[in-house]
Amino acid sequence: MVWASAQQSAGTSVTRIEDGFLRSQGLGANLVPPLSLICDDLGIYYDPSQESRLERILLKMPPLRADQTRRIETLQRRLIDHNLTKYNLHRAYNLQQETSFILVPGQVADDASVLCGGGPKGDNLSLLKRVRRANPNAFILYKPHPDVESNLRRGALPKKTVLRYADDCLENCGAAQALESCDEVHTGTSLMGFEALLRGISVTTYGQPFYAGWGFTNDLGPKIARRKPGLTLQEFLYGCLIIYPRYFDPVTRRACPVEVVVDRLLDPGAHRPSQANRVLVKLQGWFAKPDPFWR
Repeated sequence: MVWASAQQSAGTSVTRIEDGFLRSQGLGANLVPPLSLICDDLGIYYDPSQESRLERILLKMPPLRADQTRRIETLQRRLIDHNLTKYNLHRAYNLQQETSFILVPGQVADDASVLCGGGPKGDNLSLLKRVRRANPNAFILYKPHPDVESNLRRGALPKKTVLRYADDCLENCGAAQALESCDEVHTGTSLMGFEALLRGISVTTYGQPFYAGWGFTNDLGPKIARRKPGLTLQEFLYGCLIIYPRYFDPVTRRACPVEVVVDRLLDPGAHRPSQANRVLVKLQGWFAKPDPFWR
């Protein structure tokens, strides 16, 4: 079992590990432990160059039974009603306009999903320029990635550069709050595209994210021949949120279904990092500075 982005020897049989889609109350880059993991013995969901276990699950997905349909619809409604996303950073943002808008989520420059499926120009500035060229009269908002805003990962754009192509920059804004009023999400491979689909928001993709190619998105990136439209949105969500990830209950410290993780994410005291974790975060933040005194 190896972290999905780690180098692997050719011909070695491995299971790749990656964060799940409902991860935590806080950033992985801030050492907050995950409540879900992906364990993929075929590939990994963000790498379109090879089949993943998620693709196989979705391609072989039978029609949902009535109880399965009720389960995924209840889960979907809870995620929407409680504004739950991957990191659950509930930061409000006061939008200064009342019209709907196109949301462009920024990504980490060297994130594995960008490197594997972002296309030849998967950087944030190229994406923002492309969205503006295609939508010259739209109200466009750019949202930096929280890891980048925390100065823990690469991909930052100067605000003055952002405002040459976007109408505003949603700094320190939670994902759910950013999605509340938008009409469309335009993205390379960001998970916010998946979170927008879950909320019934139109999504345009410029790369090859795991949710592209199934008939739910407007795909401008290269097609992935393995993927075929035909699933309902509920079947797609069932595969992505219930079958594919594995979930961990921080209270019982045992495996659990997704509904228990939702309960824990709604309980501020159930998923609180330890004091040792908070000390490590402070140390990491210090050593991650661009120009610390010790370099």
